[in-house]
Amino acid sequence: MRLMAVDVGNTRLKWALFDRLAPGSSPLAQGAVFLEHIDGLAEGDWRALPEPAPTALIGSNVAGDAVRRRVEEQMELWDLSPRWIVPSSSAAGITNGYDHPTRLGADRWVALVGAASHARQRGWEGPVLVVMVGTAVTIDALDARGHFLGGLILPGHGIMLRALESGTAGLRVPTGEVRNFPTNTSDALTSGGTYAITGAIERQHRALHQHTGQAPLTIMTGGAGWKVAPALGVPHELIDGLIFDGLLALHAANGAA
Repeated sequence: MRLMAVDVGNTRLKWALFDRLAPGSSPLAQGAVFLEHIDGLAEGDWRALPEPAPTALIGSNVAGDAVRRRVEEQMELWDLSPRWIVPSSSAAGITNGYDHPTRLGADRWVALVGAASHARQRGWEGPVLVVMVGTAVTIDALDARGHFLGGLILPGHGIMLRALESGTAGLRVPTGEVRNFPTNTSDALTSGGTYAITGAIERQHRALHQHTGQAPLTIMTGGAGWKVAPALGVPHELIDGLIFDGLLALHAANGAA
């Protein structure tokens, strides 16, 4: 079997082709495109994939129905129907504590499953804090039983800086450095955004520790995770392909079911 896994975010579509379906497997091929360039996938990157063609498609989409339809048009290359993940009350050993389980973002649900898979593989039996840093930032908590307790959503770096730029007269947002005591506006903006994000992560790390009586395993992912990770004051691991790991685990769980 060859599985094409697709992660459609707010800014980019990321894809990976697998012939080994265990979480943590290395893809045969992978890539990413900005959403405005989706319509070239079938005649571009996907047309150039090594044979044989994918035999199954699975995806996570948070960009809405119009973008989903555009992706499905490109998938007609293989004459396959994708399975789009919709959060449920439970899957792959995870239970969903959201008030309305189906309203949880698909990317958050898939990342939780991926993080739980990583925890099980390394023999970790405690709580897990799952952080995604992209256009938005999500910080989600799993207890030791795999129960999703809830989580935070806050703006990502870019949204914070654009809000300041649009709402403050004369303020421009050049790239700065993260410093403890910034002495120029660029560094002050970059440091402020970074510490807002890391402060929220550290707060939830502390809350989950207090709730469960055990310091959580903290797993971070997302396109901007590398920017935040150096300033984070709690032990953590950066895993780029966490969404793909979750998709692999959900595909395996669906096959077992």
